[in-house]
Amino acid sequence: MPVWQHVLALLALVSVFGTSIVLLGTVIGSTSPWLALLLMFYFQAVAKFAEPLVVLRIPRSLYRLRHWELEGKFLRRLGIIGFGRLLRETPLRYLNARVYLDRPRRDVHRVRAQAASAEATHFWAAVLFMPCIAVAAVGGKWNIVAWFSLAQVLGNVYPVLHLRYTRARLDRTIRRMDTTRAGG
Repeated sequence: MPVWQHVLALLALVSVFGTSIVLLGTVIGSTSPWLALLLMFYFQAVAKFAEPLVVLRIPRSLYRLRHWELEGKFLRRLGIIGFGRLLRETPLRYLNARVYLDRPRRDVHRVRAQAASAEATHFWAAVLFMPCIAVAAVGGKWNIVAWFSLAQVLGNVYPVLHLRYTRARLDRTIRRMDTTRAGG
């Protein structure tokens, strides 16, 4: 798709989302905390759709993978590995099918870039959603805090941790491929 068409489609998507937020705000109230949850999902959708034009990145200081993320033992205890299995083996995989290597001749470097981009999208969605949780906590709306925290963990924290583990596995695959090419 040419860039101008992608920009036009992105503007249409943002205007549809903006209109739906305004209309929903008139029904449930413009100060409803549930609009914040919807905005988090809209942010993720717009970031994904805008990816060919703008690729989000995680801050450099947080990008490097830590030892515990490479190994997987701690992530297994947290249920991150099982979460990844759930994503792969259910229709949830179609939320971002480009982060899987299951197709023949799939470019490992491209899949790694897609995983890093998805990781950044969830990271920034989590950062932008934290003030909503804080406002609910300050207002003493503990029911909202509980639901938003659950949405934050399942919608952002677990995906970030799983994508970091995926990125580590893809890095190992790329190193093996490079070693094979160098030796052969």
